[in-house]
This record gives sequence, structure tokens and C-alpha cells, in this order.
Amino acid sequence: MIILGIDPGSLVCGYGVIESNNNKLQLIEYGVIKVAQKEEDFNLRLKEIYLRIDSVIKRCKPDESSFETIFYGKNVQSMMKLSHARAVAILAATLNNIPINEYAPREIKKSVTGLGSASKEQVRFMVKKILNISENHNFFDATDALATAICHYFRKNSGNKKTSSWEQYIKSNPEKIKIFQ
Repeated sequence: MIILGIDPGSLVCGYGVIESNNNKLQLIEYGVIKVAQKEEDFNLRLKEIYLRIDSVIKRCKPDESSFETIFYGKNVQSMMKLSHARAVAILAATLNNIPINEYAPREIKKSVTGLGSASKEQVRFMVKKILNISENHNFFDATDALATAICHYFRKNSGNKKTSSWEQYIKSNPEKIKIFQ
């Protein structure tokens, strides 16, 4: 299964594509879509996001997509622009007949790091470990997008089972436990 993860943004939109083979995750592609500056026509920025996400979809041919939901913000204008950017990314996936899955930021962080309040640095560290990425970059939007795809993979393969403790999770999912030395 190939999964496209999207961390939407109206200036910088992160994306990441992973593939699962025999319960192992493999990185296919990741990056950021940087669009024109704030002074540029917002509608042209939306068009660019759509076209670039559509290009990633056509190139990588994902089976499913996962998006970070929008969280509460104090600046209404920023939230509206983020909503528009997210909508054009969802439209690109929908027009390519790719199922849409959505996850809250806390759920994504928890699935990757074990902590819903993890920092961007913690998420980046765990994404690099899970996908064996050796590159050192600061594209937090890209690693957030990969975390979204990883979250979807974990949720899809866990059957959405809720566990009450780490001990119970380890007993129920021994194939997901990896010892780092």
C-alpha cells in the first residue's frame, strides 16, 4: 500500500509518500511545496498547491491519502487561508480517486512518538528512525506530512484498537516493536 501524507499550508505545504511491504515502511518521496510570497495573488498560490500535489500523485500513484486536520487558531484569516490550501490538496486527491483520511495533530504525534504533545523535533527524530532517513534537514512540514502517512498506516493496521497501557500495546503488537542499539 502506498500512502500520501499531507501537512497543508498556504505558503509551505509538506508532503510525504511511504509504502508498506510486509509490515515494513519504506520512504518513496518527501518534500515541501513553497509557493509565492504573501504579497502574491492567493488564488494563484492555491492553483500552484493543487498542481504540485496532483503531480506528486501522478508520479507516486498512492492508494490512500492522509491529511492533518485543522486545529484551533486565534487568527481567523490564517485559518481561512489554511482551510483553502487544505481543500485544494484534498481536491487533488479526490479527483484522482484516492481515499481521504484525516487525523488530528495530537493523534499523529502520539502515533509516531507516543506523546500527543511532542515537539516538531521529536516528531522529526522518530520519522527519521521509522523510515531510516539519514539526511539532516529542517523541513518540519515534510516530516509532519510523513508522520501523517505513518499515522494512517498504524491506524489502518491496528484495526483502531485502543490499548490502555504501553505494556498491553507491546503484548498486542510484537511485530511493531523495534529495538534500537
